[in-house]
Amino acid sequence: MDKIYVFGHRKPDTDSVSAAISYANLKKELGFDVEPRILSSINKETKYALDFFKVKEPMYLNDVKLQLKDINYHKGYYLNENKSIYDSYLYMLKENLTGVPIVDDNNKFKGIVTIKDLAHAFIDTKVESLETSYDNLLAVLKGEQINRVDEEIVGNILAASYRSTTIINNVTFTNNDVLIVGDRHSVIEYAINAKVKLLIISGSLEIKDEHIKLAIKNKVNVIRSSYDTYHIAKLISLANFIKTVKKGTKDAVYFDENTYVDDILDVNKKLRHTNYPVVNGKTGVCLGLLRITDLDSKNPKKVILVDHNEEKQSAEGLNEAEILEIVDHHNLSSLSTPSPINFRNMAVGSSNTIIYSLYKERNIEIPKEIAGMMLSGILSDTLILKSPTTTELDRKAVKELSSIAEVDYEEYGLNLIKAGTSLEGMTHEDVLYNDFKLYTVDDKTLGIGQFFTTNFDEIEKDMDAYLDTLDREAEANNYSLIALYITDIIKNGSYVLYNRKASDIMRMAYDSNIEEGTYIQDCVSRKKNVVPIIMASFEK
Repeated sequence: MDKIYVFGHRKPDTDSVSAAISYANLKKELGFDVEPRILSSINKETKYALDFFKVKEPMYLNDVKLQLKDINYHKGYYLNENKSIYDSYLYMLKENLTGVPIVDDNNKFKGIVTIKDLAHAFIDTKVESLETSYDNLLAVLKGEQINRVDEEIVGNILAASYRSTTIINNVTFTNNDVLIVGDRHSVIEYAINAKVKLLIISGSLEIKDEHIKLAIKNKVNVIRSSYDTYHIAKLISLANFIKTVKKGTKDAVYFDENTYVDDILDVNKKLRHTNYPVVNGKTGVCLGLLRITDLDSKNPKKVILVDHNEEKQSAEGLNEAEILEIVDHHNLSSLSTPSPINFRNMAVGSSNTIIYSLYKERNIEIPKEIAGMMLSGILSDTLILKSPTTTELDRKAVKELSSIAEVDYEEYGLNLIKAGTSLEGMTHEDVLYNDFKLYTVDDKTLGIGQFFTTNFDEIEKDMDAYLDTLDREAEANNYSLIALYITDIIKNGSYVLYNRKASDIMRMAYDSNIEEGTYIQDCVSRKKNVVPIIMASFEK
Protein backbone atom coordinates (compact mmCIF):
# COMPACT_ATOMS: atom_id res chain seq x y z
CA MET A 1 0.00 0.00 0.00
CA ASP A 2 1.37 3.40 -1.00
CA LYS A 3 2.02 5.96 1.72
CA ILE A 4 -0.38 8.91 1.80
CA TYR A 5 0.68 12.35 3.03
CA VAL A 6 -1.91 14.57 4.72
CA PHE A 7 -1.07 18.25 5.07
CA GLY A 8 -2.53 21.72 5.36
CA HIS A 9 -1.42 24.97 3.73
CA ARG A 10 2.09 26.40 3.47
CA LYS A 11 1.76 28.70 6.47
CA PRO A 12 0.27 26.23 8.92
CA ASP A 13 -2.01 27.52 11.64
CA THR A 14 -3.45 25.45 14.47
CA ASP A 15 -6.52 24.35 12.49
CA SER A 16 -4.35 23.27 9.57
CA VAL A 17 -1.87 21.25 11.65
CA SER A 18 -4.58 19.74 13.86
CA ALA A 19 -6.60 18.76 10.81
CA ALA A 20 -3.61 16.93 9.30
CA ILE A 21 -3.03 15.05 12.56
CA SER A 22 -6.67 14.19 13.24
CA TYR A 23 -7.51 13.16 9.69
CA ALA A 24 -4.36 11.06 9.39
CA ASN A 25 -5.44 9.24 12.56
CA LEU A 26 -8.89 8.60 11.09
CA LYS A 27 -7.44 7.22 7.85
CA LYS A 28 -5.08 4.95 9.81
CA GLU A 29 -8.05 3.57 11.72
CA LEU A 30 -9.64 2.82 8.36
CA GLY A 31 -6.58 0.82 7.29
CA PHE A 32 -4.55 3.30 5.22
CA ASP A 33 -0.81 4.02 5.47
CA VAL A 34 -0.97 7.73 6.26
CA GLU A 35 1.41 10.35 7.63
CA PRO A 36 0.53 13.90 8.73
CA ARG A 37 3.03 16.50 7.52
CA ILE A 38 3.61 20.26 7.73
CA LEU A 39 4.89 22.50 4.95
CA SER A 40 6.75 24.97 7.17
CA SER A 41 7.45 25.70 10.82
CA ILE A 42 4.53 25.83 13.26
CA ASN A 43 3.54 28.92 15.26
CA LYS A 44 3.58 29.37 19.02
CA GLU A 45 -0.12 28.69 19.38
CA THR A 46 0.12 25.35 17.61
CA LYS A 47 3.17 24.38 19.66
CA TYR A 48 1.20 25.12 22.81
CA ALA A 49 -1.54 22.73 21.70
CA LEU A 50 0.92 19.98 20.75
CA ASP A 51 2.76 20.30 24.04
CA PHE A 52 -0.46 20.46 26.10
CA PHE A 53 -1.85 17.24 24.62
CA LYS A 54 1.57 15.57 24.26
CA VAL A 55 1.24 15.06 20.50
CA LYS A 56 4.33 14.75 18.32
CA GLU A 57 4.87 17.56 15.82
CA PRO A 58 4.41 16.29 12.24
CA MET A 59 7.50 16.00 10.11
CA TYR A 60 8.34 18.64 7.53
CA LEU A 61 7.46 17.96 3.90
CA ASN A 62 9.55 19.98 1.47
CA ASP A 63 7.51 19.21 -1.65
CA VAL A 64 5.56 16.51 -3.46
CA LYS A 65 7.42 16.74 -6.75
CA LEU A 66 8.15 13.57 -8.68
CA GLN A 67 11.45 12.01 -7.67
CA LEU A 68 13.36 9.10 -9.12
CA LYS A 69 12.10 6.90 -6.26
CA ASP A 70 8.57 7.49 -7.60
CA ILE A 71 9.55 5.99 -10.97
CA ASN A 72 9.38 2.29 -11.81
CA TYR A 73 13.01 2.11 -12.83
CA HIS A 74 14.90 -1.19 -13.19
CA LYS A 75 15.61 -1.95 -9.54
CA GLY A 76 18.33 -4.53 -8.95
CA TYR A 77 19.61 -4.36 -12.52
CA TYR A 78 23.41 -4.37 -12.33
CA LEU A 79 26.34 -6.73 -12.86
CA ASN A 80 29.33 -7.65 -10.75
CA GLU A 81 32.53 -6.23 -12.19
CA ASN A 82 34.03 -9.72 -12.35
CA LYS A 83 31.42 -11.05 -14.74
CA SER A 84 32.75 -11.85 -18.20
CA ILE A 85 32.11 -9.62 -21.20
CA TYR A 86 30.30 -12.57 -22.75
CA ASP A 87 27.95 -13.10 -19.79
CA SER A 88 27.33 -9.36 -19.58
CA TYR A 89 26.32 -9.28 -23.22
CA LEU A 90 23.94 -12.21 -22.74
CA TYR A 91 22.41 -10.49 -19.68
CA MET A 92 21.83 -7.25 -21.57
CA LEU A 93 20.35 -9.19 -24.47
CA LYS A 94 18.01 -11.15 -22.19
CA GLU A 95 16.83 -8.06 -20.30
CA ASN A 96 16.62 -5.93 -23.46
CA LEU A 97 19.09 -3.40 -22.08
CA THR A 98 21.50 -1.16 -23.93
CA GLY A 99 23.52 -0.46 -20.79
CA VAL A 100 24.07 -1.86 -17.32
CA PRO A 101 25.73 -0.55 -14.11
CA ILE A 102 28.80 -2.38 -12.81
CA VAL A 103 29.30 -3.03 -9.09
CA ASP A 104 31.87 -4.59 -6.78
CA ASP A 105 31.25 -7.43 -4.33
CA ASN A 106 29.57 -4.99 -1.91
CA ASN A 107 27.28 -3.63 -4.66
CA LYS A 108 29.18 -0.33 -4.65
CA PHE A 109 28.83 1.42 -7.98
CA LYS A 110 31.98 1.18 -10.11
CA GLY A 111 30.83 2.32 -13.55
CA ILE A 112 28.57 1.53 -16.46
CA VAL A 113 28.89 -0.53 -19.63
CA THR A 114 26.81 0.04 -22.74
CA ILE A 115 26.29 -2.00 -25.87
CA LYS A 116 28.43 0.59 -27.65
CA ASP A 117 31.25 -0.07 -25.16
CA LEU A 118 31.01 -3.79 -25.85
CA ALA A 119 31.13 -3.16 -29.58
CA HIS A 120 34.34 -1.15 -29.12
CA ALA A 121 35.70 -3.94 -26.94
CA PHE A 122 35.02 -6.55 -29.61
CA ILE A 123 36.76 -4.44 -32.24
CA ASP A 124 39.46 -2.53 -30.38
CA THR A 125 40.48 -4.79 -27.51
CA LYS A 126 43.99 -6.15 -27.67
CA VAL A 127 43.17 -9.78 -28.35
CA GLU A 128 46.38 -10.95 -26.73
CA SER A 129 45.48 -9.53 -23.31
CA LEU A 130 43.57 -11.59 -20.77
CA GLU A 131 42.29 -10.46 -17.35
CA THR A 132 39.64 -12.77 -16.02
CA SER A 133 38.88 -15.66 -13.69
CA TYR A 134 39.31 -19.38 -14.09
CA ASP A 135 35.52 -19.77 -13.78
CA ASN A 136 34.85 -17.24 -16.54
CA LEU A 137 37.12 -19.19 -18.87
CA LEU A 138 35.35 -22.45 -18.05
CA ALA A 139 31.97 -20.85 -18.79
CA VAL A 140 32.88 -19.01 -22.00
CA LEU A 141 35.00 -21.83 -23.50
CA LYS A 142 32.70 -24.60 -22.29
CA GLY A 143 35.79 -25.90 -20.59
CA GLU A 144 36.73 -28.73 -18.28
CA GLN A 145 38.88 -28.16 -15.23
CA ILE A 146 42.11 -30.15 -15.43
CA ASN A 147 44.28 -28.26 -12.96
CA ARG A 148 43.31 -25.13 -11.08
CA VAL A 149 46.02 -23.14 -9.34
CA ASP A 150 44.80 -19.54 -9.59
CA GLU A 151 41.29 -18.11 -9.29
CA GLU A 152 42.30 -15.09 -11.36
CA ILE A 153 44.10 -15.35 -14.67
CA VAL A 154 46.09 -12.42 -16.07
CA GLY A 155 48.38 -12.90 -19.03
CA ASN A 156 49.16 -12.72 -22.75
CA ILE A 157 47.36 -15.06 -25.13
CA LEU A 158 49.35 -17.21 -27.56
CA ALA A 159 48.24 -19.95 -29.97
CA ALA A 160 50.55 -22.84 -30.92
CA SER A 161 50.12 -22.43 -34.69
CA TYR A 162 53.71 -23.25 -35.72
CA ARG A 163 55.38 -26.64 -35.94
CA SER A 164 56.35 -28.03 -32.56
CA THR A 165 60.08 -27.79 -33.31
CA THR A 166 59.71 -24.19 -34.45
CA ILE A 167 57.98 -23.26 -31.20
CA ILE A 168 60.46 -25.10 -29.00
CA ASN A 169 63.48 -23.65 -30.83
CA ASN A 170 62.23 -20.07 -31.29
CA VAL A 171 59.60 -19.21 -28.67
CA THR A 172 60.41 -18.51 -25.04
CA PHE A 173 57.39 -18.92 -22.77
CA THR A 174 57.00 -17.00 -19.50
CA ASN A 175 54.80 -17.19 -16.45
CA ASN A 176 52.58 -14.50 -18.00
CA ASP A 177 51.62 -16.57 -21.06
CA VAL A 178 48.28 -18.23 -21.78
CA LEU A 179 48.82 -20.89 -24.44
CA ILE A 180 46.12 -22.38 -26.68
CA VAL A 181 47.33 -25.73 -28.00
CA GLY A 182 45.98 -28.98 -29.42
CA ASP A 183 47.50 -32.39 -28.84
CA ARG A 184 51.09 -31.33 -29.46
CA HIS A 185 52.49 -33.13 -26.48
CA SER A 186 56.04 -31.85 -26.89
CA VAL A 187 54.77 -28.25 -26.90
CA ILE A 188 52.57 -29.00 -23.88
CA GLU A 189 55.55 -30.40 -21.96
CA TYR A 190 57.75 -27.48 -23.03
CA ALA A 191 55.13 -24.94 -21.88
CA ILE A 192 54.57 -26.66 -18.55
CA ASN A 193 58.29 -26.73 -17.88
CA ALA A 194 58.37 -23.01 -18.68
CA LYS A 195 55.64 -22.60 -16.01
CA VAL A 196 53.17 -20.71 -18.22
CA LYS A 197 50.18 -19.16 -16.53
CA LEU A 198 47.58 -21.30 -18.31
CA LEU A 199 47.31 -24.08 -20.87
CA ILE A 200 44.09 -24.37 -22.87
CA ILE A 201 43.83 -27.73 -24.64
CA SER A 202 41.54 -27.43 -27.68
CA GLY A 203 39.12 -29.92 -29.19
CA SER A 204 38.76 -31.97 -25.98
CA LEU A 205 42.00 -33.67 -27.03
CA GLU A 206 44.07 -35.93 -24.83
CA ILE A 207 46.53 -34.65 -22.29
CA LYS A 208 48.90 -37.22 -20.87
CA ASP A 209 48.73 -38.12 -17.19
CA GLU A 210 52.43 -37.34 -16.85
CA HIS A 211 51.80 -33.84 -18.17
CA ILE A 212 48.94 -33.34 -15.70
CA LYS A 213 51.24 -34.41 -12.86
CA LEU A 214 53.93 -32.05 -14.17
CA ALA A 215 51.40 -29.20 -14.35
CA ILE A 216 50.41 -29.86 -10.75
CA LYS A 217 54.05 -29.86 -9.71
CA ASN A 218 54.88 -26.65 -11.63
CA LYS A 219 51.63 -24.96 -10.60
CA VAL A 220 50.35 -24.45 -14.13
CA ASN A 221 46.63 -23.91 -14.71
CA VAL A 222 45.11 -26.27 -17.28
CA ILE A 223 41.70 -26.16 -18.99
CA ARG A 224 40.40 -28.44 -21.73
CA SER A 225 37.80 -27.01 -24.14
CA SER A 226 35.49 -28.73 -26.60
CA TYR A 227 36.06 -25.86 -29.05
CA ASP A 228 38.78 -25.98 -31.70
CA THR A 229 41.73 -23.59 -31.59
CA TYR A 230 40.08 -21.05 -33.93
CA HIS A 231 36.93 -20.75 -31.83
CA ILE A 232 38.91 -20.55 -28.60
CA ALA A 233 41.03 -17.74 -30.02
CA LYS A 234 37.87 -15.95 -31.10
CA LEU A 235 36.03 -16.35 -27.79
CA ILE A 236 38.75 -16.05 -25.19
CA SER A 237 38.84 -12.22 -25.07
CA LEU A 238 35.11 -12.30 -24.25
CA ALA A 239 36.03 -14.07 -21.02
CA ASN A 240 37.70 -10.87 -19.79
CA PHE A 241 36.20 -9.15 -16.75
CA ILE A 242 33.51 -6.64 -17.72
CA LYS A 243 35.38 -4.09 -15.58
CA THR A 244 38.09 -4.00 -18.27
CA VAL A 245 35.72 -2.11 -20.61
CA LYS A 246 33.49 -0.11 -18.21
CA LYS A 247 33.33 3.65 -17.84
CA GLY A 248 34.48 4.53 -14.34
CA THR A 249 32.53 6.49 -11.74
CA LYS A 250 34.34 9.70 -12.72
CA ASP A 251 33.02 9.51 -16.26
CA ALA A 252 29.59 8.02 -15.60
CA VAL A 253 26.52 10.17 -14.94
CA TYR A 254 24.24 8.66 -12.31
CA PHE A 255 21.38 9.77 -10.07
CA ASP A 256 20.30 9.34 -6.48
CA GLU A 257 16.75 8.12 -5.82
CA ASN A 258 15.88 11.51 -4.34
CA THR A 259 16.73 13.36 -7.56
CA TYR A 260 13.78 15.25 -9.03
CA VAL A 261 12.52 13.99 -12.37
CA ASP A 262 12.66 17.55 -13.72
CA ASP A 263 16.39 17.66 -12.97
CA ILE A 264 16.93 14.31 -14.69
CA LEU A 265 15.16 15.58 -17.79
CA ASP A 266 17.32 18.72 -17.79
CA VAL A 267 20.49 16.63 -17.66
CA ASN A 268 19.23 14.30 -20.37
CA LYS A 269 18.52 17.21 -22.70
CA LYS A 270 22.25 17.82 -22.78
CA LEU A 271 23.61 14.26 -22.69
CA ARG A 272 20.93 12.32 -24.56
CA HIS A 273 21.93 9.08 -22.85
CA THR A 274 19.57 6.12 -22.84
CA ASN A 275 20.64 4.68 -19.48
CA TYR A 276 21.60 6.14 -16.10
CA PRO A 277 22.69 4.16 -13.03
CA VAL A 278 20.72 4.77 -9.83
CA VAL A 279 23.07 5.07 -6.86
CA ASN A 280 22.53 5.80 -3.19
CA GLY A 281 24.30 9.13 -2.77
CA LYS A 282 25.30 8.41 0.85
CA THR A 283 26.50 4.80 0.63
CA GLY A 284 27.54 4.55 -3.01
CA VAL A 285 25.52 1.35 -3.34
CA CYS A 286 23.99 0.83 -6.78
CA LEU A 287 20.21 0.38 -6.70
CA GLY A 288 19.57 -0.30 -10.36
CA LEU A 289 19.24 1.27 -13.77
CA LEU A 290 17.06 4.09 -15.07
CA ARG A 291 16.16 3.93 -18.72
CA ILE A 292 14.78 7.21 -19.99
CA THR A 293 11.68 5.36 -21.17
CA ASP A 294 11.08 4.35 -17.52
CA LEU A 295 10.05 7.94 -16.77
CA ASP A 296 6.70 7.17 -18.39
CA SER A 297 5.99 4.62 -15.64
CA LYS A 298 5.53 6.61 -12.45
CA ASN A 299 3.88 6.38 -9.05
CA PRO A 300 3.22 9.99 -8.02
CA LYS A 301 3.02 10.80 -4.34
CA LYS A 302 -0.45 10.30 -2.88
CA VAL A 303 -1.73 13.31 -0.95
CA ILE A 304 -4.78 14.52 0.99
CA LEU A 305 -5.26 18.26 1.41
CA VAL A 306 -6.84 19.67 4.55
CA ASP A 307 -7.82 23.25 5.37
CA HIS A 308 -7.06 24.49 1.83
CA ASN A 309 -7.87 23.72 -1.78
CA GLU A 310 -5.69 26.23 -3.64
CA GLU A 311 -2.46 25.21 -5.38
CA LYS A 312 -0.59 28.38 -4.35
CA GLN A 313 -1.28 27.58 -0.70
CA SER A 314 -0.23 23.96 -1.04
CA ALA A 315 2.96 21.94 -1.34
CA GLU A 316 5.36 22.70 -4.16
CA GLY A 317 4.94 20.22 -7.01
CA LEU A 318 1.28 19.56 -6.23
CA ASN A 319 0.59 19.28 -9.96
CA GLU A 320 2.95 16.27 -10.02
CA ALA A 321 1.17 14.50 -7.15
CA GLU A 322 -2.04 12.50 -7.03
CA ILE A 323 -4.66 14.27 -4.90
CA LEU A 324 -6.88 11.64 -3.29
CA GLU A 325 -9.10 13.82 -1.06
CA ILE A 326 -9.69 17.37 0.08
CA VAL A 327 -11.25 18.35 3.41
CA ASP A 328 -11.77 22.10 3.68
CA HIS A 329 -14.06 24.87 4.91
CA HIS A 330 -12.89 27.64 2.57
CA ASN A 331 -14.23 28.92 -0.73
CA LEU A 332 -13.40 26.83 -3.81
CA SER A 333 -10.37 27.64 -5.94
CA SER A 334 -9.52 26.73 -9.50
CA LEU A 335 -7.67 23.57 -8.42
CA SER A 336 -8.53 20.65 -10.70
CA THR A 337 -7.82 16.91 -10.71
CA PRO A 338 -7.64 14.50 -13.66
CA SER A 339 -10.16 12.14 -12.05
CA PRO A 340 -12.94 12.41 -9.44
CA ILE A 341 -11.89 12.59 -5.78
CA ASN A 342 -13.56 12.71 -2.40
CA PHE A 343 -14.05 16.40 -1.60
CA ARG A 344 -15.71 17.36 1.68
CA ASN A 345 -16.34 21.09 1.80
CA MET A 346 -18.62 22.56 4.47
CA ALA A 347 -19.54 26.05 5.60
CA VAL A 348 -18.28 25.65 9.17
CA GLY A 349 -15.76 27.49 11.29
CA SER A 350 -12.98 24.92 11.15
CA SER A 351 -11.69 22.02 9.09
CA ASN A 352 -11.59 20.00 12.28
CA THR A 353 -15.34 20.36 12.60
CA ILE A 354 -15.69 18.55 9.28
CA ILE A 355 -13.25 15.87 10.42
CA TYR A 356 -15.26 15.52 13.66
CA SER A 357 -18.28 14.76 11.48
CA LEU A 358 -16.30 12.18 9.51
CA TYR A 359 -15.34 10.37 12.73
CA LYS A 360 -19.01 10.29 13.72
CA GLU A 361 -20.14 9.08 10.30
CA ARG A 362 -17.69 6.18 10.41
CA ASN A 363 -18.34 5.46 14.08
CA ILE A 364 -14.62 5.76 14.91
CA GLU A 365 -13.72 6.52 18.52
CA ILE A 366 -11.74 9.76 18.99
CA PRO A 367 -8.70 9.34 21.29
CA LYS A 368 -8.17 11.95 24.01
CA GLU A 369 -5.09 13.56 22.46
CA ILE A 370 -6.70 13.66 19.00
CA ALA A 371 -9.82 15.21 20.51
CA GLY A 372 -7.58 17.84 22.12
CA MET A 373 -5.94 18.71 18.82
CA MET A 374 -9.27 18.89 16.98
CA LEU A 375 -10.64 21.10 19.76
CA SER A 376 -7.59 23.36 19.48
CA GLY A 377 -8.15 23.77 15.73
CA ILE A 378 -11.80 24.72 16.16
CA LEU A 379 -11.17 27.13 19.05
CA SER A 380 -8.36 28.81 17.14
CA ASP A 381 -10.29 29.28 13.90
CA THR A 382 -13.53 30.38 15.60
CA LEU A 383 -11.85 32.56 18.25
CA ILE A 384 -13.32 30.42 21.02
CA LEU A 385 -16.68 30.26 19.15
CA LYS A 386 -16.92 34.07 18.89
CA SER A 387 -16.12 34.38 15.18
CA PRO A 388 -19.01 35.04 12.73
CA THR A 389 -17.98 31.84 10.96
CA THR A 390 -19.04 29.77 13.97
CA THR A 391 -21.91 27.31 13.36
CA GLU A 392 -24.02 25.07 15.54
CA LEU A 393 -21.97 22.11 14.36
CA ASP A 394 -18.82 23.85 15.62
CA ARG A 395 -20.44 24.31 19.02
CA LYS A 396 -21.58 20.70 19.13
CA ALA A 397 -18.09 19.49 18.21
CA VAL A 398 -16.46 21.70 20.87
CA LYS A 399 -18.81 20.41 23.54
CA GLU A 400 -18.05 16.75 22.85
CA LEU A 401 -14.35 17.18 22.11
CA SER A 402 -13.69 19.20 25.26
CA SER A 403 -15.38 16.42 27.24
CA ILE A 404 -13.16 13.76 25.64
CA ALA A 405 -10.06 15.95 26.06
CA GLU A 406 -11.06 16.68 29.68
CA VAL A 407 -10.59 20.47 29.49
CA ASP A 408 -12.75 23.54 30.02
CA TYR A 409 -12.85 24.83 26.44
CA GLU A 410 -13.14 28.55 27.39
CA GLU A 411 -10.23 28.47 29.80
CA TYR A 412 -8.10 26.30 27.51
CA GLY A 413 -9.04 28.33 24.43
CA LEU A 414 -8.02 31.62 26.02
CA ASN A 415 -4.65 30.16 27.09
CA LEU A 416 -4.19 28.71 23.60
CA ILE A 417 -4.75 32.01 21.83
CA LYS A 418 -2.70 33.96 24.36
CA ALA A 419 0.21 31.59 23.67
CA GLY A 420 0.15 32.69 20.05
CA THR A 421 -0.04 36.43 20.70
CA SER A 422 3.40 36.92 22.21
CA LEU A 423 5.74 38.99 20.03
CA GLU A 424 8.81 37.88 21.96
CA GLY A 425 11.58 36.78 19.61
CA MET A 426 9.50 37.46 16.49
CA THR A 427 10.65 39.55 13.53
CA HIS A 428 8.26 41.66 11.46
CA GLU A 429 8.33 38.90 8.83
CA ASP A 430 7.45 36.31 11.49
CA VAL A 431 4.37 38.30 12.47
CA LEU A 432 3.30 38.74 8.83
CA TYR A 433 3.76 35.08 7.90
CA ASN A 434 2.52 33.65 11.20
CA ASP A 435 -0.83 32.93 9.55
CA PHE A 436 -0.60 33.94 5.91
CA LYS A 437 -2.56 32.93 2.83
CA LEU A 438 -2.34 33.73 -0.87
CA TYR A 439 -5.29 34.38 -3.16
CA THR A 440 -5.55 34.88 -6.90
CA VAL A 441 -7.86 37.10 -8.91
CA ASP A 442 -7.31 36.74 -12.65
CA ASP A 443 -3.56 37.26 -13.01
CA LYS A 444 -3.14 39.15 -9.73
CA THR A 445 -1.90 37.67 -6.46
CA LEU A 446 -2.69 39.04 -3.04
CA GLY A 447 -1.46 37.91 0.34
CA ILE A 448 -3.35 38.35 3.60
CA GLY A 449 -1.79 37.69 6.99
CA GLN A 450 -3.57 37.61 10.34
CA PHE A 451 -2.04 37.91 13.77
CA PHE A 452 -3.90 37.71 17.08
CA THR A 453 -2.89 39.92 19.97
CA THR A 454 -4.15 41.47 23.16
CA ASN A 455 -1.88 44.50 22.86
CA PHE A 456 -1.76 46.37 19.53
CA ASP A 457 0.45 49.05 21.12
CA GLU A 458 3.53 46.85 20.69
CA ILE A 459 2.98 46.77 16.94
CA GLU A 460 1.80 50.38 16.63
CA LYS A 461 5.01 51.79 18.09
CA ASP A 462 6.92 50.05 15.28
CA MET A 463 4.39 50.83 12.55
CA ASP A 464 6.80 52.25 9.97
CA ALA A 465 9.04 49.20 10.15
CA TYR A 466 6.03 46.92 9.59
CA LEU A 467 4.94 48.98 6.58
CA ASP A 468 8.46 48.80 5.16
CA THR A 469 8.32 45.02 5.53
CA LEU A 470 4.99 44.86 3.70
CA ASP A 471 6.35 47.06 0.90
CA ARG A 472 9.45 44.91 0.57
CA GLU A 473 7.58 41.60 0.53
CA ALA A 474 5.02 42.85 -1.99
CA GLU A 475 7.78 44.03 -4.31
CA ALA A 476 9.88 40.87 -3.94
CA ASN A 477 6.97 38.51 -4.62
CA ASN A 478 5.10 40.63 -7.16
CA TYR A 479 1.99 40.81 -4.97
CA SER A 480 -0.62 43.36 -6.03
CA LEU A 481 -1.59 43.66 -2.37
CA ILE A 482 -0.20 42.38 0.90
CA ALA A 483 -2.20 43.13 4.03
CA LEU A 484 -1.75 42.26 7.69
CA TYR A 485 -4.78 42.17 9.99
CA ILE A 486 -3.88 42.47 13.68
CA THR A 487 -6.88 40.95 15.46
CA ASP A 488 -7.51 42.00 19.06
CA ILE A 489 -9.25 39.02 20.66
CA ILE A 490 -10.47 41.10 23.59
CA LYS A 491 -11.94 43.99 21.59
CA ASN A 492 -13.22 41.60 18.88
CA GLY A 493 -11.87 43.62 15.98
CA SER A 494 -8.79 44.10 13.80
CA TYR A 495 -6.25 46.76 12.92
CA VAL A 496 -5.27 46.70 9.26
CA LEU A 497 -1.84 47.34 7.70
CA TYR A 498 -1.03 47.08 3.99
CA ASN A 499 1.75 47.86 1.52
CA ARG A 500 1.74 51.53 0.57
CA LYS A 501 1.28 50.97 -3.18
CA ALA A 502 -2.00 49.17 -2.48
CA SER A 503 -3.68 52.12 -0.77
CA ASP A 504 -6.04 52.73 -3.71
CA ILE A 505 -7.17 49.11 -3.67
CA MET A 506 -7.83 49.23 0.09
CA ARG A 507 -9.70 52.54 -0.14
CA MET A 508 -11.86 51.10 -2.89
CA ALA A 509 -12.54 48.04 -0.74
CA TYR A 510 -13.49 50.10 2.31
CA ASP A 511 -15.05 53.10 0.55
CA SER A 512 -12.06 55.39 1.26
CA ASN A 513 -12.68 55.09 4.99
CA ILE A 514 -9.36 53.49 5.80
CA GLU A 515 -5.69 54.26 6.38
CA GLU A 516 -2.72 52.39 7.84
CA GLY A 517 -3.55 51.16 11.35
CA THR A 518 -7.31 51.71 11.05
CA TYR A 519 -9.31 49.66 13.56
CA ILE A 520 -12.32 47.75 12.17
CA GLN A 521 -14.81 46.55 14.75
CA ASP A 522 -16.15 42.96 14.44
CA CYS A 523 -13.52 42.16 11.80
CA VAL A 524 -12.15 38.89 13.16
CA SER A 525 -12.62 36.37 10.38
CA ARG A 526 -10.35 36.55 7.36
CA LYS A 527 -12.72 34.27 5.47
CA LYS A 528 -15.91 36.30 6.12
CA ASN A 529 -14.79 39.80 7.08
CA VAL A 530 -11.71 40.31 4.88
CA VAL A 531 -11.34 38.14 1.77
CA PRO A 532 -14.80 38.81 0.23
CA ILE A 533 -14.38 42.60 0.61
CA ILE A 534 -10.90 42.72 -0.92
CA MET A 535 -11.76 40.25 -3.66
CA ALA A 536 -14.67 42.45 -4.66
CA SER A 537 -12.38 45.48 -5.00
CA PHE A 538 -10.04 43.51 -7.26
CA GLU A 539 -12.91 42.41 -9.44
CA LYS A 540 -13.92 46.06 -9.85
